[in-house]
Amino acid sequence: MQTKTIRLGGVPEHFNLPIHLAIENGSFASRGVNIEWTTFKGGTGQMTQALRNGEVDACILLTEGIIKDIVAGNPSQIISGYVNTPLIWGIHTGSQNSLQYHREIYDKQYAISRFGSGSHLMAMVDANTRGQKLTREQFTPIKNLDGALESLTNLSTDVFYWEKFMTKPFVDNGQLRRIGEFITPWPCFVIAATNEIIEKEPDSVIRMLRTIHDSCDQFMQTDDNIPLVAKRYDLQLKDAERWYHATEWAIHGWVSDKMLRGVLHNLKVAEIIGEGEKVPELVWKR
Repeated sequence: MQTKTIRLGGVPEHFNLPIHLAIENGSFASRGVNIEWTTFKGGTGQMTQALRNGEVDACILLTEGIIKDIVAGNPSQIISGYVNTPLIWGIHTGSQNSLQYHREIYDKQYAISRFGSGSHLMAMVDANTRGQKLTREQFTPIKNLDGALESLTNLSTDVFYWEKFMTKPFVDNGQLRRIGEFITPWPCFVIAATNEIIEKEPDSVIRMLRTIHDSCDQFMQTDDNIPLVAKRYDLQLKDAERWYHATEWAIHGWVSDKMLRGVLHNLKVAEIIGEGEKVPELVWKR
């Protein structure tokens, strides 16, 4: 079996540990797939651009972010679910900011990694669920978590949405205050691949997916992985434990049509996708 290389990307977060473990223990190689991993600190918005530019073949991205970008012309498709449970977004402000409550944020300045990122889209969806509207001028792109910390600390922005366990160390050390939470109303992560790699190397893509699903299944089988999560991602053991037991990974490639329709509905209601916009085939049918 000839080994094929797939360039795979994702955020530097605990959700992707099953993939890193599969790379480290040779699981991909045993199926004839060489994974070249790229870390994207800028999140989903940075990854959708990398897919468009042909810099990667596949990525693990936020569900709403890749759906929005495929509708906007990204030549990629969803090839599998990845994390079936919702993402818990912490809503943060700087320690010196006078903001105190979630309800006070909707006329403030938002730090986002970039337009089209999860930190942008979730702020829009959250505002919409509360009957609020945000304007483009309220968003300041700051690239990544480091940029957000700087921006919130110097008070050039007021609000930042990011996965609550990844920001917990900065809440614990006093750099940030969490003033609310927002739970994504759908499974949080999917795997997407470019149409080019799907057309050229479908068998390699399937072998990659089988390896990911197997590793995720194994990862969920034992609580022994909890200390490993805490150590690698600088989390307190109790936080790693809470996160681990609240997270379920996909162990097959099925993607729910109902879920996709729900995401599209929310993105349209929040005016992130135009009401009459044509929706292409979102999921690879194999």
